[in-house]
Amino acid sequence: MLTPARQAHYSRLRWATFTLVALAYILSFFHRFAPAAIAADLQLAFQASGAELGALAATYFYIYAVMQIPTGVLVDTLGPRRILAIGGLVAGAGSILFGLADSLVLAAVGRLLVGLGVSVTFISLLKLNAVWFHERHFGTLTGLSILLGNIGALLAAAPLAWALAFVSWRTVFVLVGVLSLLVAVLGWVVVRDHPGKAGLPTMRELDGKEAHPPHDGHWFDGLLVVAKNRATWPGLWVNLGMSGSFFAFGGLWAVPFLQDVYGMDRAAATAHTSLLLAGFALGAFFVGTLSDRLRRRKPVIVVAALLYCLCWLLLLFGGRLSPAMGYVLFLAMGLGASGFTLTWACAKEVNRHALSGMATSVVNTGAFLGTGLLQPLAGWMIDRAASAHPASAAHVLADYQAGLGAMLAFAAMGLVATLFIRETYCRYVYLD
Repeated sequence: MLTPARQAHYSRLRWATFTLVALAYILSFFHRFAPAAIAADLQLAFQASGAELGALAATYFYIYAVMQIPTGVLVDTLGPRRILAIGGLVAGAGSILFGLADSLVLAAVGRLLVGLGVSVTFISLLKLNAVWFHERHFGTLTGLSILLGNIGALLAAAPLAWALAFVSWRTVFVLVGVLSLLVAVLGWVVVRDHPGKAGLPTMRELDGKEAHPPHDGHWFDGLLVVAKNRATWPGLWVNLGMSGSFFAFGGLWAVPFLQDVYGMDRAAATAHTSLLLAGFALGAFFVGTLSDRLRRRKPVIVVAALLYCLCWLLLLFGGRLSPAMGYVLFLAMGLGASGFTLTWACAKEVNRHALSGMATSVVNTGAFLGTGLLQPLAGWMIDRAASAHPASAAHVLADYQAGLGAMLAFAAMGLVATLFIRETYCRYVYLD
């Protein structure tokens, strides 16, 4: 048992760690969704086509996807503290370069560095949640993390559009880069890899149980254990389909779609994406909490995926929407998309505790691989459809249906994949 003073120290250190890493996660979400609000500015600044704009935005996701499994290995071997600090420094430098870039190539390099730097944040956050909090609260903590992270996504929508009336997008990214550098330094000072690094017992030891055993052997052996576990992989396909289409749409194409098809100005379009992201943030928190209380994962994921796919069908083929229905649809789409956030808990619970970083990183790869594929693919398909006929307002919806139809197909694939998720009943089942 801990003395009251030690309990207070434990609580302070746990929540200080969570808060700082959550702040870094907020910045990563800002970078993820900001191109949607500044799409027109970027096209004007760099004379970019739709495909080039999609490729620029997707650069973040390419490196993010590539880094997920290495990040899982690093947090399970070296610990999250070191790579969070290094990642924050790299992301800060990349954001500053992006803001100062005078060519499309330099902007792409800056966004690549941003993606590289923030790619370590979420897996590190999941690892820290797993070691600093009770496993029965993992779904709730993950949902809370997503809820907080989406503050960054919301800041990248309507508030960013408002700020652009006073300062340039370049100034915004330079300031965000400086903030990233500051968070990296504070993280190095405050964050500890696990309670033992601070001379404290683990959560399981506080409950009178034996601590989870560490992984014995080379990291590659652990990665093979995760990869050979068939229960690991359905979550990757859920992320590829649902998360990939959601990030590709909300992070780039939603605002141009609303402006071109429905004639909205930037403020109205970003208000819609703000509701989309708010629905996702609130949904992630509530599906995590609901799942923990029901002691079920799979039914919650399946129902959310069904809602998400229905929203895509209504958006693309339901005819013109009234402003009120548009807001309701975007909110519902965000709520439905949040179901994929439970896949990280499922991946962790079907693998050994010591390999939780690798397990969640494998699943999380799908989200950024899907986004990296869909953002430029949608741009290319829209450009191709538009080039097949003279410019005309009558063809705009059909042009976007050609591009965004790929996102609907990915969403449907994610729905099918939810049916193969293994139910864990909110506990570790890798020995079952």
